[in-house]
Amino acid sequence: MSELRKAALKFLSNQNIAVVGVSTKGDSAANYIYKKLRESGYRVYPVNPNADIIEGDKCYKNISFLPVIMDGVIIATHPDVTPKIMRECAENNIRQVWIHRSIGQGSYHPAVIELAEELKIALIPGGCPLMFHEPVDFGHKCLRWFLMRSKKEKTPVGFHY
Repeated sequence: MSELRKAALKFLSNQNIAVVGVSTKGDSAANYIYKKLRESGYRVYPVNPNADIIEGDKCYKNISFLPVIMDGVIIATHPDVTPKIMRECAENNIRQVWIHRSIGQGSYHPAVIELAEELKIALIPGGCPLMFHEPVDFGHKCLRWFLMRSKKEKTPVGFHY
């Protein structure tokens, strides 16, 4: 089993997960992830500083406003915001972060690997949680196959088994 798959399954074993970057338009990768996890029974919390309601649920302005401590956070924002969100995670005792990235840069920022080590955050710096959340749809199966066989797979940082 690859390190990415192990890290993904460990991350997805959590129940309280925040998704940062959900949109009021409903057309973002973050919204798709949020809805799929919610429909699967996860306790997911949308985070967007510019929204009060997302997908019919209360939305939180930032991580420090979340009602419970999260087991993990999925970041699906503009990459320039990612380091700030990682710092907010550390300040709120969240130690598992997944940065959404499929084709292209996604939410990945070049500083995140070093930052994760500094902040002691277990990090998955790419891919999409839906590549490993069963049942995996055809598009995410293809993406998983491509990323697992290409040089684009980034090794998870700080996950220990």
